[in-house]
Amino acid sequence: MIAGRRKPVRFLMLAAAAAMVVSCGAQGAGGQDRLEPHDMSDESLIVDGVELRSEYADVNGVRLHYMTAGQGKLILFAHGFPEFWYMWKHQVAEFAKDHQAVALDMRGYNLSSKPDGVENYQVEHLIEDFRALVEHLGHEKFTLVAHDWGGIVAWQFANRYPEMLDKLVIINAPHPGVFARLIDDNADQQSASQYVLLLRSPMAEQVLSMDDYAPLLGGLQTDAAPFSDEDKQKYIEAWSQPGGLTGAINYYRAVPFEPAADEASADIAGDASAGSAADFLDEAPREMLDVKTATLVIWGEEDTALTIHNLDGLDDFVPDLKIERVPGASHWVVREQPELINKLIRDFIG
Repeated sequence: MIAGRRKPVRFLMLAAAAAMVVSCGAQGAGGQDRLEPHDMSDESLIVDGVELRSEYADVNGVRLHYMTAGQGKLILFAHGFPEFWYMWKHQVAEFAKDHQAVALDMRGYNLSSKPDGVENYQVEHLIEDFRALVEHLGHEKFTLVAHDWGGIVAWQFANRYPEMLDKLVIINAPHPGVFARLIDDNADQQSASQYVLLLRSPMAEQVLSMDDYAPLLGGLQTDAAPFSDEDKQKYIEAWSQPGGLTGAINYYRAVPFEPAADEASADIAGDASAGSAADFLDEAPREMLDVKTATLVIWGEEDTALTIHNLDGLDDFVPDLKIERVPGASHWVVREQPELINKLIRDFIG
């Protein structure tokens, strides 16, 4: 049964910011340029007594930045929007005990390359970034742990390169087949996804960078995971890298379908347009959506952007599936409950 529709907090915050931009007569996507880019060093970072080292890999036509610690089998952590490697710092420190634990900045984010052009953020390029980075690190097989946009790419990496994966761990990231169904016919997810229309619009950078990135900072924090002053500074530094906001937003602009605009978001969305989810499902071969890798899905049940309906029918595409629901946790469950996340991953990978 579909629960009653309500606007998620993320959409309400972005809509309010967009209204302010429109009322002030701001045009285009130049809001980020008003901030001077911060110089982030390549220094190591000590987390939970473990040294995380900063490294770079020139692969697949881009330079990818990553943090690494430990030795052994590879476990790779991939972030989502609008995070960067830093969201995984406690996981890297934990799994460095018996793995080479690596958290990357995906292309378009933080210290990684930010190629111009929406076409450079299509999923086939992101999949190849993962493959090329793993080969650069000298591994043939690995465990992939991914959240949000990292998880969207991870689902499709698992479909394309199952022979490279030992295990797959997905945290609050929609499977493309399930998500397309929901965008096509589920009122809850359609309503929750209205913010995507703003992110695809020309005003997205202007809106998100207002008041020293207040909309982004507000959307990322919860009572269970407040930011310290150091956390805020690190995120602002990442977003302030030249092109760092546009690169991240281009992930949304490259998606081949979008939710239909409702009355409240029609003006905010501007000229954003794409194909329908129904067309995507009709055109995507089923064999490109199936995942045969043993998969753990961890889901914060109070995610207001990606509804719990994303778990319905997931086993149609992923037969070797284990689901761990986390009651009371939001989309940011990794930062809210890092010890639980570590335990669930350890129990799963053995």
